[in-house]
Order: sequence, then structure tokens, then C-alpha cells
Amino acid sequence: MGIRIDIKGLRLILESTPSEQNIMLTGKHGIGKSRILSYYFAEKGLNVVSLFLGQMSDPGDLIGLPYKDDKTGKTDFMPPYWWPHDGKPIVLFLDELNRARPEVLQTVMDLTLNRKLAGKSLPQGSRIISAVNDGDEYQLTDLDPALVSRFNIYEFCPRTDEWLQWAQEEKLDNRVIDFIKQNSDMLDGEGLKHEDLGLKKTPDRRAWERVSQIISGKGELAFFYKTIIAGIVGMAAASRFFDFCSANRLLIAQDVLFGDASEVTKTLSTYNLPNFAFVNESIFRFLQAESLNDEKKKTASENLKKYFVFLEKLSTKEALAHFVKLYSDGSYKKAVLFIVEECDPLLDDIERFIRSI
Repeated sequence: MGIRIDIKGLRLILESTPSEQNIMLTGKHGIGKSRILSYYFAEKGLNVVSLFLGQMSDPGDLIGLPYKDDKTGKTDFMPPYWWPHDGKPIVLFLDELNRARPEVLQTVMDLTLNRKLAGKSLPQGSRIISAVNDGDEYQLTDLDPALVSRFNIYEFCPRTDEWLQWAQEEKLDNRVIDFIKQNSDMLDGEGLKHEDLGLKKTPDRRAWERVSQIISGKGELAFFYKTIIAGIVGMAAASRFFDFCSANRLLIAQDVLFGDASEVTKTLSTYNLPNFAFVNESIFRFLQAESLNDEKKKTASENLKKYFVFLEKLSTKEALAHFVKLYSDGSYKKAVLFIVEECDPLLDDIERFIRSI
């Protein structure tokens, strides 16, 4: 078991680690390693160059093609397409490091130790980050201990709630978001039974994004969509997803904030504490990610007040306490700002409840 980090931990490590130290991220495929690095370094103004080492057939794919220098009469190497010619530092992301051929890994040895390829140095301040797929299901190359020693190694395990927040901000289909909220073991396929692991397709985070792209804007899903989705996440996950969509859907933020209040109340009356926790988090994620026009702000504000009053009338206060916790823990700043600016009566009720604790 490696040193496990989530997205927040990865950002802290990137901020605290000097550029001359190499970082290796281990973990399953499809968990967002390259995307998260690209987002982070884009904020810093650094270009991320991703090289898929498993696709390289020989060192020339990495260091460039040899040619004869007419001035010296010696063999030199033409810089590869990605080599920075402007002197600005880059982030070199070596993906699939443990899928690379041994001769390619020998070239990586010099790169990770001396920041050089074929005698040419990377610009000062450049960083080298690698990623490896770790697990018995992968066909991998054993890494030389001397190469491994040149990396700070972390097992990258982004949390489900981090993915849910990202998915809401990226406006993935709510059915996907709500399914993963209630079936977090299916985000990376951990919920599959042992006998299911022989399937050609298993779910991962990239796969659920593709599912969202296909069903977004569609109403009730026709049965043939199950076949389409099974080709993305596997039949076991597709079946659970369809069962969820057809029979087990809980109310989401849009239902509570913009739906028929009497119907919403009737449905809420059947809910238990985990159901309310789901609805609460759906509301805060929605308000965190969405920008509403004035008309929708007014409707959402009025219905959010009604929802809070409903929670106050419940025989136990756990659901109400959970709502207030989401308000006060600092994770949903935009949602809190909406309540402060648009829901004065509700703000008073929340503050009164906090004082009563």
C-alpha cells in the first residue's frame, strides 16, 4: 500500500515539492491523473506535455531522430516535436511509464536524473511527473529500482465527493451524478463482484463522463441505451444504472427548487435520513455550480425556504442539522453566497438553528 492522496493532497504536494524532484502517481486508469495535472498547471501558466511511453517503439520516439551535423561532422539528434524552444519551463508528464519498453526506460533514466535528452537540457524550472497503472489486471514492465528511486511516489485516490463536485461544475447529466452519489462503489468499478471482473468493460471516471455525453438532454431512456451504455461501463454497471434511473430515483436539486411544491412534499414525506442527506447535498452542489437568472433565483429562493421549513417540522432534527452543516463547513462557498444574498428569511432561520445547538 502506497502513500495515498486525494486531489487536495496532490495540489498540496505539487505546491510544496521543488521542481527538480520527480513525482510518480500510481493508481487505476481513468481516474483523471492527466486532466487534474493539466488543470493545476494551467492555473500556473505552465504547459503540460503528455507523452504516452507505452506507445513508443524505441528511444528515437522520445529523443528525436539522428542526423549528421554538417558543421561538426558528428551525429546529433533533432529535438522532438514537444521540445521547448522558447526557454520556458514545461511539465513533462510521462504517462504509462510501466508500459514502456526497457530501451525507452533507459532514456528516461537520464531524463529523470539530469533533466537531459541527447545532451540537451530542459529549461530551468521544468518538472517531470510520471503515472503508472498499478494492479494485477495490467500488462506491465517491471521498473528498475534505480529509476523508481528517482521519484517521490504517491498512490492517487481521488475521493468520490471530489469527482461529484467536478461533475456538477462540468454539468454532467444529473442521472449520472445522482447514481454515483448513491452507488459510489461503481465510480471506479469497485462494486463489481469478483465474477464480473472478466467483462471486457468496467466503469471508470472517463467512462461515466462518456455516458453523460450520450444521455444528456434525453428524457426517459429507451431500452437500447442500455446496450450503448454497457459498451462504455460494462453490462453489470449499466444494469444497475438503468435500475436506478427507472425505479430508485430520489429527488434532486432541480425537483426541490423548481418542481411542484405539493408533489415534492408528498415525496419527501417518505424519505429517511440518508435520503435527506442526498437531497441536501444535491441542492448545495447545484447552487455551487449553476448561475441562475433573476426569475429562477426568485423561484429557487422561495422553494428552498419551503424545503427548510419542511425539515424543521420533521420529528428528528438530523436532516436539518445536516443541511446547516453543509451551509457552515465552507465547502460550498457559492451556494452559501446565494443563501446570503437571495434568501434573507432562510438565513435568519439557519442562524437561529445554529444558536440553538
